[in-house]
Amino acid sequence: MILQQIEVGSMAVFAYLVGDPETGDAMVVDPAGDVQSILDAATRENLVIRSIVNTHGHVDHISGNADMKARTGAEIIIHEDDVEMLMKTPSMMLRMFGGKPSPPPDRTVRDGDTVSAGSVKLEVIHVPGHSPGGIALYTPGYVFTGDTLFVEAVGRSDLPGGSWPVMLRSIQTRLLTLPDETVVLPGHNYGRTPTSTIGHEKRNNPFLQEV
Repeated sequence: MILQQIEVGSMAVFAYLVGDPETGDAMVVDPAGDVQSILDAATRENLVIRSIVNTHGHVDHISGNADMKARTGAEIIIHEDDVEMLMKTPSMMLRMFGGKPSPPPDRTVRDGDTVSAGSVKLEVIHVPGHSPGGIALYTPGYVFTGDTLFVEAVGRSDLPGGSWPVMLRSIQTRLLTLPDETVVLPGHNYGRTPTSTIGHEKRNNPFLQEV
């Protein structure tokens, strides 16, 4: 598996380029901005972007969808519970983030579904709480956590559709149950380091020690 973590946009969002070196197929997780930098990374790795996977529908994570789809023809994938959010992003918010309205999703997913790039397969884990349709993506050794779990922090739960009890349950029952050595790939560069592990978060995340 080819994996690149690329900081994009104005909110220190991490986009991820995930590819299969054998087939050259790739997906982009949360192309929030700086689409050209993601495309350049794909070119360097001899990858063709076939899909765009949004971990949730908030404007700071979907602002590059339109440009990425226009440049690549990639299908847009999001959880079914965040489709309305994706399609009704306020124009004022798009202007703030320098984004364009996202095209509609080509595919919606649910918990337990799979998204693929060649032979690379990521399991969809539904982790509501930051947003109704928030997802994490898991393959043995790695979990892309979006805005649910950060490095020694967690996502906001005070936005429309958010809930702290629901998000905490998602983290405790769906993420912290993964193997301790699983690398946490967060949705923002907000921590002391760009990645973490499930074991480290169990021991050191202050938001998870208080409950």
